[in-house]
Amino acid sequence: MLPVVSLVILIIVIALIGLLLVTNIRIVPQTEEWIIERLGVYSGVWKQGLHVKFPIVDRVAQKVSMKEQVLDVEKFNVITKDNVTVTVDTVIFFRVMDSKSYTYGVNNPIQAIIMLCNTTLRNLYGNMELDQSLTSRDQINGTLTLELDKATDPWGVKINRVELKNVIPPREIQDAMEKQMKAEREKRAQILMAEGQKQAQITEAEGQKQSQILKAEAAKEARVLAAEADKESQVLEAQGRADAIRQLRQAESEGYNMLINSVGKDGLLTLQSYDAFKTAANGKATKLIVPSDIQNLSGTLASLAEVVKDDKAPAEEEAK
Repeated sequence: MLPVVSLVILIIVIALIGLLLVTNIRIVPQTEEWIIERLGVYSGVWKQGLHVKFPIVDRVAQKVSMKEQVLDVEKFNVITKDNVTVTVDTVIFFRVMDSKSYTYGVNNPIQAIIMLCNTTLRNLYGNMELDQSLTSRDQINGTLTLELDKATDPWGVKINRVELKNVIPPREIQDAMEKQMKAEREKRAQILMAEGQKQAQITEAEGQKQSQILKAEAAKEARVLAAEADKESQVLEAQGRADAIRQLRQAESEGYNMLINSVGKDGLLTLQSYDAFKTAANGKATKLIVPSDIQNLSGTLASLAEVVKDDKAPAEEEAK
């Protein structure tokens, strides 16, 4: 009987030990770190993997996520430098870098980060006027990120980014801003229309100027061409007259040579004497003595005169 009881007790003890071991085996996920306390005192940090804790003595004080977390801060009111109440909505991106400091550095670190964000924003907006705060969101985000990161460093928290989701001024301020924006848009539209009309007038004036220039150049070219045509016509006409005179002189020269060949030098002298006699005959002389040889040459002169006339006729026709 005793061996059976001992065997049962042994089985029970083994089962209890196995159950105790199974219940104290822990597997830490990839993105977490666990804070372990032994008898209420910090004992260590369990990283990712399989761990076994001592029953009753050890306990998991906190499970800390090591992923980047997003903290949506509820809307709250801030007052600007020019005493305008603005509603601000903020979101914070942070990551736990030291799980021990995050657990023991501050009580309720999430609430601490929210309160720190609110107070820092109130300080920033208190030094800015409304217009400046609405146009300086990037500057506010950067300053807020630096201030929160510096303040949360002892808590083992890294502030990666802070963004202002919404900045809502009072309703009357919004109405005034909408009217101002509408006036600015109308002003820009009028300026653009005036610039367009100005450019159109300039373009039209440039076109008229170019048209007048082209017309003047065309008229100039026409006058030049007319002058050149007139000049060429005069040149051709002068050349024609010169050719006609040249041919006439050539004909006279040829007739003169024929006369010399016909009458000889003595006859030429006789003819010249005859010309002198004609001149004298045109005067008031009452008596003229005609040499005998002149009478002999009268027939020859008549025939030569006919030859010269025949040669001059074509030249005069060409000159005309």
